[in-house]
Amino acid sequence: MSPLTATLARPDDIPVLLALARAFHVEDGHPMDAAAEAATAASVHGVGDAALAPTYLLRWRGGVVGYFVLSLGYSPEHGGTDAFIDDIYLVPEVRGRGLGRVAVEAAVAAARERGVRVMMLEVEKHNERAYRLYESLGFRDTERRLMRRYL
Repeated sequence: MSPLTATLARPDDIPVLLALARAFHVEDGHPMDAAAEAATAASVHGVGDAALAPTYLLRWRGGVVGYFVLSLGYSPEHGGTDAFIDDIYLVPEVRGRGLGRVAVEAAVAAARERGVRVMMLEVEKHNERAYRLYESLGFRDTERRLMRRYL
């Protein structure tokens, strides 16, 4: 099997990235709005605040099969830089081949290269398969409630 590779997305990758992001968000039950699409495109350019969300394309067998976004932050609780896998997605056609595990490992490696001390992610309650994968890779349920407020 050829390896799955993760490379930083470039401006000419934005159309394929947006197509993947739209598919992921529809599948996960929360379609993207115009602001989310603009922020996703901005993350590729990495200017201003968007530099805090480097976006990587996942390539396999010569094609783009997914992506992930690292949202970088700083946490005194965790002793410095932390990261949140904001999005991670593989197209349905390649799932079930162990590529999800490789994709998460690629995200962890990218975070380590940036000096990240703690990696976090969220998973929809209905996605038991992903939950089990993340758990097998060393992620632990924090037993905290993730909350949000739009401003």
